[in-house]
Amino acid sequence: MVDRRESVACEDVVMFVNAAVTSTGQREFRDDADEQRLSVEFLHAYVAGNYRELYAATLALDINDFNAALIVRHLLESSRELTPQTRRREGELIARRLELMAPQRVYKLFRELARRGVNNRRTRAIMRDWTAQRRDPVFDAVKYRSAVKAVLRHAHLPAPAETGKFLFTATRKVPVFGTPLFESWRQAHYAQSALYELPYTVAEGLAGKHGIKRAVFLERIAPQLTRLERLRLQRAGERAEVGAVRAELAEQPLTRLASYVLSLSRAERTARYDELRTALTESARRAAGDAAGSWGRVVAVLDDSFSSFGSTTKRQRPLAVALACRFLLKALAREFTGLWTSGLHDPLLVRPSGPTPLGERLIDALELAPDRLVVVSDGWDNSPPGLAAEVLRVWRERLDPAGATTVVHLNPVYDATGFDVKRLAASVPTVGVRDAEDVPALIELARFAEGRAGFAELSEYLTAREDRFRSRNHPGRQSGKVPA
Repeated sequence: MVDRRESVACEDVVMFVNAAVTSTGQREFRDDADEQRLSVEFLHAYVAGNYRELYAATLALDINDFNAALIVRHLLESSRELTPQTRRREGELIARRLELMAPQRVYKLFRELARRGVNNRRTRAIMRDWTAQRRDPVFDAVKYRSAVKAVLRHAHLPAPAETGKFLFTATRKVPVFGTPLFESWRQAHYAQSALYELPYTVAEGLAGKHGIKRAVFLERIAPQLTRLERLRLQRAGERAEVGAVRAELAEQPLTRLASYVLSLSRAERTARYDELRTALTESARRAAGDAAGSWGRVVAVLDDSFSSFGSTTKRQRPLAVALACRFLLKALAREFTGLWTSGLHDPLLVRPSGPTPLGERLIDALELAPDRLVVVSDGWDNSPPGLAAEVLRVWRERLDPAGATTVVHLNPVYDATGFDVKRLAASVPTVGVRDAEDVPALIELARFAEGRAGFAELSEYLTAREDRFRSRNHPGRQSGKVPA
């Protein structure tokens, strides 16, 4: 029998993990940005104050960068009463997580720490060590110039003479730089040709000042583009008829690729059908890895109702997660059936539309008696309301009490009012999902959301994940977020 206090603690930590996976503090379909930020900030303060050890351990899970930065900030803001052992453990977790975060996120975090006046010795040491291990500090100085300046000032870090001159001296006062990239940046203020030796994000602003036409700029800057920049700019390149910007779609992370596919019109998807389907299939197989074909008979209920549009800030993000999950689950399964709430059969042509008849689709799915049933939805069952929960209750209590079919609900949307992702039914574990690539790990975490595992078991699980994460043998997520 699980102790009630342990049960509550387990629910609190799982609730926080769900939020840390899904919430980005941005507008969602039903909550505005302020509601999202206030809700998640409260949740961070609550968990950090009551379960600090487990709060720090969540850095080892597949949470998003937004919440990882909030965790690091909270840990560094309140570290006065910690034992040396705890400081060392948290320091290792923070250092490892910062290695895996996008550099712009890390610089934003450091600037926020500076703004808040967090300047203890541990914070300065973390800033020093992270900046020292950057592979190309010259590139960082150019691409993140104002952020690098702020970090050096706040942590009292020395800079090489040339870098210091570049960061803190006006361009017109330096006749020439010895470092090639610094010199290209200086010349780019006066000569257009030097633009194309700079990082894309730096060159773009200067191109506007020079009045360079977009098509010309994209054609000439193409060799400098990263893999993800190519994907992000491919639509712009197509409109400008610039072939050099074209991305290798099959090499892209699965969820990002799904977002790209949904950004295309139905006519474009139809015209490029074979190319897009092949790219999604290959990306999903790569994400599945050695687990491909090992999940038996899988049925997925996928939400393409109108709320899967998300918001203008996160346009079609919930639908992109569902589409990516569909291809990943197909790669993981021996036999696979995907059922969209709209009744559509072709996944490449999905679009957000109509109500959410989850109950009807669950009946269709359970009739197939799969080994695994995976539901990817924001949980707002409304056609008719409550049918999904009743179907799942009757199935579990009357028709499948032995649990021959495992059911998991993956929810890509944080519910600010409920401080969690919205659940379908008490009998079904619900976990948050942001990237389809994380699904295998999330399925493992789902047993704690079901309420059958105790707090001690959850602590043991998090400790094991933390030890592997801190060992630096952890490969990091293959979702395109490993720092450049």
